[in-house]
Amino acid sequence: QVLLVESGGGLVQAGGSLRLSCAASGRTFSSYGGGWFRQAPGKEREFVASISWNGETTYVADSVKGRFTIARDNAKNTVYLQMNSLKPEDTAVYYCAAGPTEMPHKYRYWGQGTQVTVSS
Repeated sequence: QVLLVESGGGLVQAGGSLRLSCAASGRTFSSYGGGWFRQAPGKEREFVASISWNGETTYVADSVKGRFTIARDNAKNTVYLQMNSLKPEDTAVYYCAAGPTEMPHKYRYWGQGTQVTVSS
């Protein structure tokens, strides 16, 4: 069992930056793929970024490419999402997810989410 807890969300002006953190419990997390998803009001949850268990492979959605970066520190059991040049359309609840797979749509474990609000 892996427990994921997100932090770092908040209110920021357009053009600003935030760094989300996802702290995981469980010794197996360092062998899991991890990633971030988001869900805006009235919209379906969408993929944002993912990272392989060793951090060597990352994927970022086209909508955030060049602005968001995903990273991980397995010594700290933590996955990060650095968000720069934020736009109002980035406003959403951001969820961390992980699992024994490199396919984000098969992640087994999910956090409770952290709200990110970008004002114009």
